[in-house]
Amino acid sequence: MAKQIQAIRGMNDIVPAQSPLWQKLEAVLRASVHAYGYSEIRTPIVESTDLFKRSIGEVTDIVEKEMYTFQDNNGDSLTLRPEGTASTVRAGNEHGLLYNQEQRLWYMGPMFRHERPQKGRYRQFHQFGVEVYGIGSADADAEVLMLSNRLWHKLGIQEHVKLEINTLGDSEERETYRQALIAFLEKHEDVLDEDAKRRMYSNPLRVLDTKNPDIQAILVNAPELMDYLGEESKTHFSHLCELLDAAGIQYIVNPRLVRGLDYYNRTVFEWVTSSLGAQGTVLAGGRYDGLVSQLGGKQSPAVGFAMGMERIILLLQELELAGDVAPAVDVYITAMGTGTQIQAVNIAEDLRESLPSLRVMSHCGGGNFKKQMKRADKSGAQFALVIGETELENNEVAVKDLRGNTEQQLVAKDELAAFLDERI
Repeated sequence: MAKQIQAIRGMNDIVPAQSPLWQKLEAVLRASVHAYGYSEIRTPIVESTDLFKRSIGEVTDIVEKEMYTFQDNNGDSLTLRPEGTASTVRAGNEHGLLYNQEQRLWYMGPMFRHERPQKGRYRQFHQFGVEVYGIGSADADAEVLMLSNRLWHKLGIQEHVKLEINTLGDSEERETYRQALIAFLEKHEDVLDEDAKRRMYSNPLRVLDTKNPDIQAILVNAPELMDYLGEESKTHFSHLCELLDAAGIQYIVNPRLVRGLDYYNRTVFEWVTSSLGAQGTVLAGGRYDGLVSQLGGKQSPAVGFAMGMERIILLLQELELAGDVAPAVDVYITAMGTGTQIQAVNIAEDLRESLPSLRVMSHCGGGNFKKQMKRADKSGAQFALVIGETELENNEVAVKDLRGNTEQQLVAKDELAAFLDERI
């Protein structure tokens, strides 16, 4: 017997028993962005490697250790996309969507990072994201946060997530702070672990995000980024806080929140939960005003977020909010006897035409009455339609309620659609 091939570690199948919950989540996401007037953009899952090196930053964990990169037959370096923003900017620049324009976009699809797989962190994972281009004011930041807050209410998890926000200022302010932070870290180099020492000069702000308790202890006395901000950056952040207060959205200002990607400036935020263990961030984003020009386009302000869909699925399951899985079928049609199969197929097609939302499954493969009814029950259908030679002769259909206590009924063929529409 040939060896069975299995899925790559960290890249998971979504089987039929799981897909209804995914479809439920996707429907909520689509309805929410529709309510805000956002437009969908779909980009390839494979991009030029340079796109992510230039946007995410060459000294980030993603680029250094996590990207799936390979050479194609032409010798070009390609990468499976590890996130969606860089691809969206690339597409916007390429198709002339961003210069001197406002765009509100959303995307949904698989991303890829070579990480150690664990609960809530996979090598192929799915993200939902929104991007707003051409608006540099804090009301755009507030809008994407209000949109994300609406998602939690629609999903019923608003009591289990909290919002943390911070500001990184502009590039000049951050550079001044960066030098001050490096000087502070140099004084405590004996406490730093190897990861912090590696980042100290290349990306020192990432040291603020350390999980090492010894380093966290010394960072209590580290310089605060807020002290290095100019009036414009402070006003932007203050206005955002005012808008969130007015909208009734509670938040925590976390001065250690910096995010892991180089392109962020000014506003950064994370929605976090304590219900998923170590993988507590369920949605994150911020402002990236320099990214469009960094990737070859004309200067355009931008703000957005990305949400890990697997983590939302896990959270819904953890909180027992996934709900019952709806059956895939409403009506199962059986046929027994000479000439009944053609009639059954025609009835199924007529029902699909007249009741488009009705889910109709026709029995295939023959078999006796007991076998066909067993299949009908297993399908989860509410009703079984039984077409025998007598029903065929009388132009009727026997309707059996598989989930209730009502008696089987004979219904005229031309009245069947109205009968089912009233009951399903």
